[in-house]
Amino acid sequence: MIPRRALGLVATALLAPALLARPAEAAEPALDALLARYTTTPADQVTRVDYARWKADAADMEALDGWIAEAATRRPSAMARAEAFAFWANLYNALTLKVVLERYPVRSIKDIRSTGVGLDPRQFLGPWRTRLVTVEGSRMSLDDIEHGTMRPTFRDPRVHYAVNCASIGCPNLPGRAWRAASLAADLDAAARAFVNHPRGAALLPGGGLRVSSIYKWFREDFGGDDLGVIAHLRLHAAPPLADGLRDVTRIAEDVYDWSLNDSSPPARA
Repeated sequence: MIPRRALGLVATALLAPALLARPAEAAEPALDALLARYTTTPADQVTRVDYARWKADAADMEALDGWIAEAATRRPSAMARAEAFAFWANLYNALTLKVVLERYPVRSIKDIRSTGVGLDPRQFLGPWRTRLVTVEGSRMSLDDIEHGTMRPTFRDPRVHYAVNCASIGCPNLPGRAWRAASLAADLDAAARAFVNHPRGAALLPGGGLRVSSIYKWFREDFGGDDLGVIAHLRLHAAPPLADGLRDVTRIAEDVYDWSLNDSSPPARA
């Protein structure tokens, strides 16, 4: 019997030329399959990843590497806006998964420092400065993709609902790859899911408002001040949050949980 890994290598070799000649989304079912296999969304509506089981499967570790390698051959500069948005978001999420899987077990992505960045002081804050992939001749880090490419190019606050930083406090990792054809609707759905979850926005006793720190860190993407953030929340809020936001004019506090979005976190010592 031919080993599963060998079959995967043969299939990749045979399919690669065809994938490069077809639209980018032709390759996304491979990412879909991995996300479907290793992500779950339990009752608390926070999507988790089974990192332990994924890391133990050599074929699926290789499949993720293969998807990233294929994606890196694409030309997002030649893509239509929605296709390019989906491309960058999928690449960011796949690279984040790879970074965590390679270093797993960890309790937080912030436990993984950046490498190869010289004296950059941000190297100690997480892996976001490490250059991980070359796209159209540019060697790029996660920060390059999100803050150097997606945010300034698309100028859409929904970028923050599309990319996932492997943390409980982050908007959910989608259970399938982003696609241009359904991008607008899927981004709106992701925004609604996060805004209406307590880790996105919550009304406090006495009428105060607690929000995710995302809305503080990237305030300029959400209108630039408390009123802009609240207007963004109202756009996506459902009852009862929408009702409570009618008279809110300021944010009382912000929170974020950097715990790994792990479906089976290692037991504490």
